[in-house]
Amino acid sequence: MSPTQFSTAVLDWYDQHGRKDLPWQQGINPYRVWVSEIMLQQTQVSTVLGYFDRFMTALPTVKDLADAPEDEVLHLWTGLGYYTRARNLQKTAQLVMAEHGGTFPRDVDKLTELPGIGRSTAGAIASLSMGLRAPILDGNVKRVLARYVAQEGYPGEPKVAKQLWDVAERFTPQARVNHYTQAMMDLGATLCTRSKPSCLLCPLKSGCQAHLLGLEIRYPIAKPRKVLPQRRTLMPILTRAGEVLLYRRPSSGLWGGLWSLPELDDLLGLDLLASRHALQLGARRELAGLIHTFSHFQLTIEPWLIRVEAAPSAVAEADWLWYNLATPPRLGLAAPVKKLLKRVADTLATEQTPGEQP
Repeated sequence: MSPTQFSTAVLDWYDQHGRKDLPWQQGINPYRVWVSEIMLQQTQVSTVLGYFDRFMTALPTVKDLADAPEDEVLHLWTGLGYYTRARNLQKTAQLVMAEHGGTFPRDVDKLTELPGIGRSTAGAIASLSMGLRAPILDGNVKRVLARYVAQEGYPGEPKVAKQLWDVAERFTPQARVNHYTQAMMDLGATLCTRSKPSCLLCPLKSGCQAHLLGLEIRYPIAKPRKVLPQRRTLMPILTRAGEVLLYRRPSSGLWGGLWSLPELDDLLGLDLLASRHALQLGARRELAGLIHTFSHFQLTIEPWLIRVEAAPSAVAEADWLWYNLATPPRLGLAAPVKKLLKRVADTLATEQTPGEQP
């Protein structure tokens, strides 16, 4: 197919089958498109739906996001993972307010200068909300194009990525670029899927090299596999009167800025932790472990439920707090910590006897 035939086939398919009722497709503006694009990075649409509505209800404008407490932003993001996205989201909102008068720049290069916005995300914002001609190459589009041209090499390699960007540029039309961009994302999400592509329904099948070769699953070429390093940590869950001791992690690094349980190499570190906060510890028991997989390693968490028999009425250090399980504050929590707190709340509720104070 020529570039014109390619885009025409995509747009004709979109008119009949494209998704037009997603929340971020309603009341389209750069802010809504941008937030949705950041949420959709490495996250499925079905997961993002609830998060997006909740986020927009709490922070409906870029100014609201810029002015919000960081804990509120991280709280709204809890469970989506890759929390650097949330912190960059707020940094960008603040820059848009301070340096661009509250309006996103109508230029792909200037958009990519903002924290957390890469070339593909900038292209999506520019095309979907501004009508500018700008190619994109997110995971779905990359898969469609890599199959269409039977692109050799892992797309994460700079040379291969450049070749796919050239393909994306060549096929992006001058008109209806907003619909074309959405259509390409929809094709990858609904037909040109990873494991079971619906090639017979695809508007591009007559020119798709992977399909003509019968090698759809081969493309895009997979990343060379590496064995994930294994790490372990012990997380003491210190409880008193229905509360759990948490601390805020440093703003950079793993779970940056989120509230988490303390981490120890072993139970010998408990004495130092108890001394630091003037805690008198009581009964303890190990709970079922938890495995959390990051992109670059796998973490085995060994949780211990530990009763605090006596403690000061307040925590002296600003980055520590007693987290009330019954009426939890709006804080950003690491996903496995959120799971553990839910487990502990259920455990304590089950163990509570009639007349006993929680």
